Amino acid sequence: MINVGIVGGTGYTGVELLRLLVKHPQVTVTVITSRAEAGMAVADLYPNLRGHLDLAFTEPDLDRLGECDVVFFATPHGVAQNLMPSLLERGTRVVDLSADFRLRDTDLWGQWYGQTHGCPELVPEAVYGLPEINRADIRNARLVACPGCYPTAAQLGLLPLLEAGLVDPESLVVSAASGATGAGRQAKIDTLLTEVSGSFKAYAANGHRHLPEIEQGLRDIQPEGARAARVTFVPHLLPMIRGIHATNYARALNPDQLPDLQALFEDRYASEPFVDVLPAGEHPQTRTVKGSNICRISVFRPQQRDTLVVLSVIDNLTKGASGQAVQNMNIMFGFEETAGLDIVALLP
Repeated sequence: MINVGIVGGTGYTGVELLRLLVKHPQVTVTVITSRAEAGMAVADLYPNLRGHLDLAFTEPDLDRLGECDVVFFATPHGVAQNLMPSLLERGTRVVDLSADFRLRDTDLWGQWYGQTHGCPELVPEAVYGLPEINRADIRNARLVACPGCYPTAAQLGLLPLLEAGLVDPESLVVSAASGATGAGRQAKIDTLLTEVSGSFKAYAANGHRHLPEIEQGLRDIQPEGARAARVTFVPHLLPMIRGIHATNYARALNPDQLPDLQALFEDRYASEPFVDVLPAGEHPQTRTVKGSNICRISVFRPQQRDTLVVLSVIDNLTKGASGQAVQNMNIMFGFEETAGLDIVALLP
């Protein structure tokens, strides 16, 4: 058994972490921090946890957090940077769900997040926590940067094509739509029920902060000497609570010499417990992954032309955040990778 702490347990990713961790066979949750809700019982804020967790929120305390084997940060960007050095010095391992350590270029991070990075010395050590690519490095990491939700759906959809060098890396398009929980739990007019319900819209079409993360991840898996991946990324807001649907487009370099794309994807993900390549011709649906850590994928070649289409769906709070964080923890501590995550999606 390991002791687990959570910094920032009052947001949607925080409560999703708790939902998964309280039923994990190898975990005891010992501390959950929130400055705003310090002293409040966790089950009073999240009644779904009544009978499963008898803890109250506390102020962040480095000594208490340092007694944990692993600490999850479910905080806004900029927070984890301040506590990270002290925690690592205490021997605690960290899975950071924020964006603080995802980008290796701290100047680029500052451009997209509007502040100077507060802990650049630890950025080179951070392991990008997409298990389907970095499982070996995650196993020995002290600090894992859990991927964002959109980048997870986009990278899992496109990486078999880029690994095999089959597509023009400069013509990639990701059109993805997320449920409203992707915007966080703060009160915002744009995510009120009366604003979202019955509507569908794009946002941040001129540039979204997940773009450099998507491009960095795709470039990491490209064959040596390939032109660097460039992505046009347009996110959309769906009138639902949770889930992401990504439609990924790529242009084949040699349309007349393409391999069997269905077999390519099935072979690439055959040993991955949380990626499900659907049978040829099927279209993935967000409702089939709700509450699960699964990414479901389909690949198409419309009209047998040179544009390839890959559809990928995830739950933005699970495989797109907290579930993937637990998956990383399992790898780090040598547990079964599916421990605490072998959950059937909610349907309907």
